[in-house]
Amino acid sequence: MKVLVAVKRVIDYNVKIRVKPDHSDVDLTNVKMAMNPFCEIAVEEAVRLKEKGVATEVVVVTIGPKAAQEQLRTALALGADRAIHVQTDERVESLAVAKLLAKVVEEEQPSLVRLGKQAIDTDNNQTGQLLAALTGLAQGTVASEVVVDGDTLQVTREIDGGLQTLELSLPAIVTADLRLNEPRYAKLPDIMKAKKKPMDVKTPEDLGVETASRVSLVKVESPAERKGGIKVGSVDELVDKLKNEAKVIS
Repeated sequence: MKVLVAVKRVIDYNVKIRVKPDHSDVDLTNVKMAMNPFCEIAVEEAVRLKEKGVATEVVVVTIGPKAAQEQLRTALALGADRAIHVQTDERVESLAVAKLLAKVVEEEQPSLVRLGKQAIDTDNNQTGQLLAALTGLAQGTVASEVVVDGDTLQVTREIDGGLQTLELSLPAIVTADLRLNEPRYAKLPDIMKAKKKPMDVKTPEDLGVETASRVSLVKVESPAERKGGIKVGSVDELVDKLKNEAKVIS
């Protein structure tokens, strides 16, 4: 079984986001970048399948600038076998990403495609679903547990009423939730070995996909600062403030 895992380069989740003075975008100057945490979970799950002897090869793919090769090398250090980098400096939207990944899926013919359920920068939660629609493959989203049984998958996912288990026929696409696993840390010897693992660099033009943005970024603003709480002396005073000051009840 070949497993293809898509990863994304995002701002490290420990970094406090800064907005540019002109509000045109997020300021990335000297900002630490990292692999999207949900993508890291997807990589970990694929590597575990390989360690169990279920998967024979783990291939990671990313779409982004040349610097995104850093995240691919991280995935290789975590246990992936080879990498594919679709290099572009454009802001690539979810649909274009899905189209590019669909071309990679067509070329690689994996039995299983793994993605994070969403990226922590745009929070769209779209790419996995769009990719399934474009490829016609079965999909299991927001997976908290995945069991491979021959040519089928059992995917457990959290829903409002509890847990739902789906049975999918391979090949299939699965997006990873936070509870699926806890990713490992890359060891220094594995980081050194990752430098020698193969990485294939392509462009959107090589794959025949148009990536021009259809959405314009108009303005970016920091969240409003939260005000401190207050204490009230009675329920009547609380209701009065909620009604007349906060205006959240009528």
